Amino acid sequence: MADYDDRFISFRFTVAVDGINYAAFTEFTLPTLTVETEEIKEGGQNSYSHKLPVRVTAGSATLRNGIASDLKLLNWYMDMLKGDIAAATRQITVTMFDSSRAALMVWSFRQAYPIKWSGPSLKTDGTSVGIEEIEFVHHGFDIS
Repeated sequence: MADYDDRFISFRFTVAVDGINYAAFTEFTLPTLTVETEEIKEGGQNSYSHKLPVRVTAGSATLRNGIASDLKLLNWYMDMLKGDIAAATRQITVTMFDSSRAALMVWSFRQAYPIKWSGPSLKTDGTSVGIEEIEFVHHGFDIS
């Protein structure tokens, strides 16, 4: 990965928005997957009811303790804050690396947009933009 900067050596997760790497993070919480069911009570059967699967719902994904070299990830959130959902809806790719910088796993989120942003305490001795937490929702994801 050519643009994986040495400043990010302790960060194991990178975030690409529409294919462009924007930030690196130390923590990534995957979405919670839940199967919703519909309960069907069968006439004459009093000992149990059938639970049929209806749909799978996926919760939000959260990245924590991040660093970026510019404000593009924050601008992505600002699109949502301005109410421009079309501009904020993007393809998000989160890549997990091992200690030798080899990609271990890649999550590709479709039609994702941010719903929460938390900034860190600002310090004058740093040249990077810190990100405490960013949470986003999506319309499904693939793992490779």
